[in-house]
Amino acid sequence: MVQHPEAQAPGPATDAVRHSHGPGIAGQQPVVHAHGPDEVPHTHPDPAVDPHEPLLHGPRALRVGIGGPVGSGKTALVAALCRALGTRLRLAVVTNDIYTTEDADFLLRNGVLPAERIRAVETGCCPHTAIRDDISANLDAVEDLESSLGPLDLVLVESGGDNLTATFSKGLIDRQIFVVDVAGGDKVPRKGGPGVTTADLLVINKTDLAPLVGADLSVMDRDARARRGELPTVFLSLTQDRAATPVADWIRTLVAGSQHATTG
Repeated sequence: MVQHPEAQAPGPATDAVRHSHGPGIAGQQPVVHAHGPDEVPHTHPDPAVDPHEPLLHGPRALRVGIGGPVGSGKTALVAALCRALGTRLRLAVVTNDIYTTEDADFLLRNGVLPAERIRAVETGCCPHTAIRDDISANLDAVEDLESSLGPLDLVLVESGGDNLTATFSKGLIDRQIFVVDVAGGDKVPRKGGPGVTTADLLVINKTDLAPLVGADLSVMDRDARARRGELPTVFLSLTQDRAATPVADWIRTLVAGSQHATTG
């Protein structure tokens, strides 16, 4: 029997923790992971993809938007995904900042991709404007990458830091990841907002900080399920999982599905 975190009274910090999520994508059973006292609990989304929902419109790269508040760890997640996926997939990244190229510079300093595979967009306005309202600068950046690099499997579009209302236009991306972190407190998932409630994948990041800020991960898991229904959520600590394994696995499945859709 699958037990949810809220079904048990919290044990001491040395107890093993078992986390699970709702039915997952396409009604599949959740994948449950047991964690020892030194491991970070995370929810692993079921990799099944709804075959009735098309990923792409024509033979082009899968586009995944990554949004979330300032400091939630979006750029660190993009870097981890580049390391995990860049050797197997034809990958490129578009970053968004208001007046700088700081996020792109971070990726370049860390050598996660060659410079020609990264484009920086300076929005000059609220970050959500460039990913939702007037997406022309981001579309130009994506199309420039595709034109200069040839066929791609995946383009990651990172939003500038915004709030819980940030969402991507479906004219820009095919799937959206929304990143929040435990430093904001365990109330963040129940605050909702379009990013939390509608993103295709919610990432609750920096779980290693939970004991330091008094955040209860089981409360965050319960509230995320209440807000998101069957949409998947993962708990992540990039200090302990530098490959962002559950997120990378989720994207690999989407890429495989999109390639089948464009060649089948």
